[in-house]
Amino acid sequence: MAGRVAGKVAIVVGGGQTPGETIGNGRATAILLAREGAKVVVADRNLASAEDTVSLIRQEQGEATPFRADATREADIQGLVATTVERYGKLDILHINVGASIALGDAPADEISEEVLDRSFAVNFKSAWLACKHALPHLRKDGGSIVIISSLAAWNSYPWIGYKATKTALLALMANLAAAEAKYRVRVNAILPGAMNTPMAIEPRVAKGVPREEVIASRDRRVPLGGKMGTGWDVGYAALFLHSDEAGFITGVSLLVDGGEFITAGSQGT
Repeated sequence: MAGRVAGKVAIVVGGGQTPGETIGNGRATAILLAREGAKVVVADRNLASAEDTVSLIRQEQGEATPFRADATREADIQGLVATTVERYGKLDILHINVGASIALGDAPADEISEEVLDRSFAVNFKSAWLACKHALPHLRKDGGSIVIISSLAAWNSYPWIGYKATKTALLALMANLAAAEAKYRVRVNAILPGAMNTPMAIEPRVAKGVPREEVIASRDRRVPLGGKMGTGWDVGYAALFLHSDEAGFITGVSLLVDGGEFITAGSQGT
C-alpha cells in the first residue's frame, strides 16, 4: 500500500490548523499525502501554521512547500495554484479543508447578523468554489481528484445556520462538479466528519468557558462506535483513499466519517 499517491502533486487548502492539543483534519491529511509520496503545497492564512505542517512533513523526509493564502480572496488562490504549477509542473490533487462556525460568531437563524452570515458564506463556501475554479484547468490535463471537507452538520440537527447552510451548499458544489468534470476524468468527492477531537471543534467551545473535559465527554457520548470522537487522522485516511487511484471509479460521493453518529437516533449535532 506504500506510495499510494506517489508522483502526484497536491494542494491542501487549510493545511495548518487552529492551535490546540490535537491534530487537525488538514494537517493530518497533508502529512498522510506526503507519507504516501505526494509533493504537497500546504496553504493556510496563517503562514506559521502552514510552516509547522511542512516541518513535520520534512522531518519524515517528505516534500512540501508552505504558502500563505486567504482562501476567501481570489488573488491569493490564483497565486497558490500558479506557484504550485510553476514549482512542481502540474497539479493532481486539490484538498479543501476550510471551515468555521462558532469562531465566526455563528448563531440561530433568528439571531445571526448579516455580517456573520456573509462571512460564513465566504469562509465555508466561497473558499472552496475559488479553489476549484482555479485548480480545474490543471486537474483536467491528466485527470485529478478534488475532496471537499463538508460536515455531518449538513445532514443532521445543527443549531447554527451559517455553518449548516454553507456546509450543505458544499455538497451541492461537489455534486455539480462531479457531474461536469467526469468527462475530464476529474473526480470530486466530499467527506462529512462527525464529532471530531480536533482543535477547530474543541478550542472555540473551551474559549466560551466550557471546561475541556466537559466538551470532550459530551461529544464522545454522541459516537456509537467506541464511544469516542474521531481524530484528524480518521479524516486524513479517508481523504487519502479518495485521492488515491484505489478510488479511481468513485466520484460524486458524500462519505461519512462519523463513527455511526448519523445513524443514531437523537443526534444533536452540536
